[in-house]
Parts: sequence; structure tokens; C-alpha cells
Amino acid sequence: MQHAAARHLISINDLTDSDLRGIVASGASFALEGTRGARPLQDTVAGIYFSKTSTRTRTAFSSGALRLGASLITYGPGDLQLNTGESTQDTGAVLSRMLNVLVARTAGDPAEMRAWARQDRMAVINAMSADEHPTQALTDLTTMMTKLGRIEGLRILYVGEGNNTAAALALALTRFEGTRLELRTPPGYGLDAVTRAQAEAYAKRSGAVLHERHDMADLPGDQDVVYTTRWKTTGTTKADPDWRRIFTPFRVTEELWAGSPKAVFMHDLPAHRGDEVTAEVLDGPHSIAFEQAENKIHSAMAVLEWCRGAGRTRPAGHG
Repeated sequence: MQHAAARHLISINDLTDSDLRGIVASGASFALEGTRGARPLQDTVAGIYFSKTSTRTRTAFSSGALRLGASLITYGPGDLQLNTGESTQDTGAVLSRMLNVLVARTAGDPAEMRAWARQDRMAVINAMSADEHPTQALTDLTTMMTKLGRIEGLRILYVGEGNNTAAALALALTRFEGTRLELRTPPGYGLDAVTRAQAEAYAKRSGAVLHERHDMADLPGDQDVVYTTRWKTTGTTKADPDWRRIFTPFRVTEELWAGSPKAVFMHDLPAHRGDEVTAEVLDGPHSIAFEQAENKIHSAMAVLEWCRGAGRTRPAGHG
């Protein structure tokens, strides 16, 4: 089977508007229809390299690749010669002669993935770096599309740290016309300046709105989605020993639904009940967090197809 040159997904910024909509549409199609027996990646060998813990993302990409017909080689944090001093660029050059796709989670500098991607044989997929979690945002948009029927015009309240999940969401949602993303982040833990500037540029172009405050006062009502993440992002630590006190007001509780009774609750998981969200919310009728987790496999398959230039990925219409 012939494939186009590999396409890398290190950041949401790597995607054109058409790419972004197409991957989301493809993920939604997988969620509704499954693979229908198609195995477009049957000649593909995928490497799965996770130097940090993962339940959902690693399983989704592994299972998704297998369902699409690919073969897998998995690597743990101690398996590659990166540990003995081989450069990331040399590692990428070698792996690209043996693999078609490398799915990697490092929770580190994205420059490492960019070094792996300095070749066009092997697609490199960022399954989480320190600055951004692009495949999580694609899962989230796929979930919004399948659950709410659209992304354009949605009102999303994000509560918690301006971490890699928040960064990817901001970069993705602001590409869609009329979306309103309200971020409430603890003081000193907001979106980084570069991400914010890029998201604001996207919003200006699309007619979306991005707003960030560092308190929980005067929350906007009539939200479609309330979203949070765990307070301790995988692979990171907080220098401030008093960070938990700063984060405590940013807990998602049932009281938030007084102003947004129709909102659904989303969480990228894992969740710590009693920290960023109460059990009543996570396990309650508004929560679609576990449907969201299931959509990771559908989104992963869409990303794998896009990176290999195969399959059904196509531009999505509005709504």
C-alpha cells in the first residue's frame, strides 16, 4: 500500500483549519460507525514510546492502531539508547528507517519531538509534552461534536491550571467560529504568554472569544461545557509548597450548575475526587467524562489515519 509522506502532529499549530476539522469529523465518524472492518494501516508499524505514565492515551493509540491493521512495538522509559547519551535526532533518524509512526509521551520539552520529526519517513505524534497535549484536545472536540452536535458557537468554562491540556484546548477551540472559552486559572498558573497570544490570534481571525481570569467570581452563565483537569499534571511538580491553598477555590462543585443547568461536565482524567472536582459532579448526571475517555480511541484512529495519509479523514462542515 502506498502512502503519502509522513505528517507530524507535535502541536495543534501544526494543523491547518481543514486538517483540524477533518480529524474531528473522522473521530466522530469512528465514534458513530466504528471501523466497518477497514484496515487502512495494515502495512504500518507503529512505535509506542511512553516515558511517563498513561492509561487512556497509551491504550487508545495502541488499541486504535491494532484496529486499523497496524503492528506495534512498545517502548518503556528505560528501553531506548536515549538513556545512554544518543541524541534525539539520531534516535529519530534510526527509528524512521524501521517505523512508520512514533507515538510519544515525554512530559518534557517539545524540542525533543521536533528533533525526532526532522525526517519525512516516520510520523511523530505528541501524546503529551510539557507545553501541550494536542491529542487530548482532539479527543475533547470529538466529544463535543458527538455529544453536542457542533463546536462552533459553544460556550466552554475551563476551571483549573493553565496546563498542557488547557493550552491545546485554547489553540483548538479558538479556530472555530463563535466559540467562547472562559478560563478561570489560579494566580500564577494561567496560560503561558506564547500560547495565549497564538490563541488570541486564532480567535480574532475566527470570531471566537478567549477570556481568562484568576478568580472564581462572577462566573458566566449558560455554559455548554464545564471542563477541569487534575491539579497535578502528569510528570510535573509545583515549586510553591502552598500551591494547594491557591488551587482550592478552583474546585468544580454542583453549585456551578446553578447558572448553567444544561452544561455537560468534561475531565481529561485521571480525576482526584475532592480535589479539582467533587464526586457528586464527576459521577453525576452532567458528567460525560468517561464517554470522553472512550473517545480517545476514536480520535487516536483519526490522528493515525491523518498522519499516514490514509482513510476517511475529511473536512467537517459547520455544526
